Amino acid sequence: MKKSLGMAKKVISGFGVDISSSEIEVTLDPNQITETKGLIASTFLDVGISFICVSIDEGLEGLRNSLLPKNRVIATLSSSETPSNLKGLEELTDTLSINVDHTSEKCISDANVIFLSLPGLSKIVTSKNATRERIKEWYDLKVRCCVEDGDAELLGGAFGDIAKTDRPDKLYTTVVTTRSGIALGLVYSSKASIIAALQSGRGVYYSRSRGGLWRKGDTSGCYQILHRIDLDCDGDAVRFMVTQMGEVPAFCHLNTLTCWGNPNGITHLEEVLKDRLVNAVEGSYTRRLFEDGELLRNKMVEEAQELSEAEEKRHIAEELADVLYFAMVRAVKGGVSIDDAVKVLDERSRKVTRRPGNDKKERIEAAAKILEGAGRKGEGK
Repeated sequence: MKKSLGMAKKVISGFGVDISSSEIEVTLDPNQITETKGLIASTFLDVGISFICVSIDEGLEGLRNSLLPKNRVIATLSSSETPSNLKGLEELTDTLSINVDHTSEKCISDANVIFLSLPGLSKIVTSKNATRERIKEWYDLKVRCCVEDGDAELLGGAFGDIAKTDRPDKLYTTVVTTRSGIALGLVYSSKASIIAALQSGRGVYYSRSRGGLWRKGDTSGCYQILHRIDLDCDGDAVRFMVTQMGEVPAFCHLNTLTCWGNPNGITHLEEVLKDRLVNAVEGSYTRRLFEDGELLRNKMVEEAQELSEAEEKRHIAEELADVLYFAMVRAVKGGVSIDDAVKVLDERSRKVTRRPGNDKKERIEAAAKILEGAGRKGEGK
């Protein structure tokens, strides 16, 4: 299993995209799925791939052999001929994909075509030769479109065609957020800025004051790594999901992370601890934790135990806050951010195989020794 996971990670590392916040599909030959008893398919899903595409040109056997959740499988049909037996397709997958480069485009809108009218199936069209106009048509038909080998100009332009705006200047209202959902600010986008963002992998917007494109960070140094661009449910608000970079990661011109000032809660704690890592005064408790690895480890174990034993709602919240504090000290010391943890959580949410999750005897024994040692120290005071 570890060998298979390593192979899958190696394959997807060449995609150059953030797997945790993008929908990536992998097409597998039905024979590959059968030969590996579905292992190869589940392996790709376990490392963050969103969907496995399986051809049904020769029938449904490959889908039946995949042994995967139907909401993670896309049945693909490329030939112009309907397979002889589609009975049970809706029990194996939620989604059907048709390659319009090999079938009649009439299939997309013709409700009488059997493989588009099966109850409950979502529809996807795939095309190597899609145009912005065709993508817009498919979107209006509520059909999802996947473009093979699409470039930034085509995809960004099509995205702009789909997005709605009632502004006279035709700009799109755009919310910029972190991967963990913290809103950094409100800006505006144009088709040209969306294309430029996709081309550079950076946060690029339209500046009304400058009357042109604004690539965030070119003058301030507070640039952004782009992870995802999407639309809200009504299609009239764009969202850029980014990681804010810079010596002082600040989106706002007032040198704060967000345009509403510095955030509160765990994000505020993270910012404070990053500052303490560099500027904590001699003798402060946080500095002690950064410098004394044994103390930090012991406190993490102690607080986790206290959280596990807490019963009252207020007490649980207090102990959770303690655990988060010490955990964030450890994360900041190791150069890990909240967004890094969110990425891992999002990747794990796509896994389809699970370990038993039993407790580990050796770790329990190690924690008990830590707690016993801490108790002895307390008795000696």
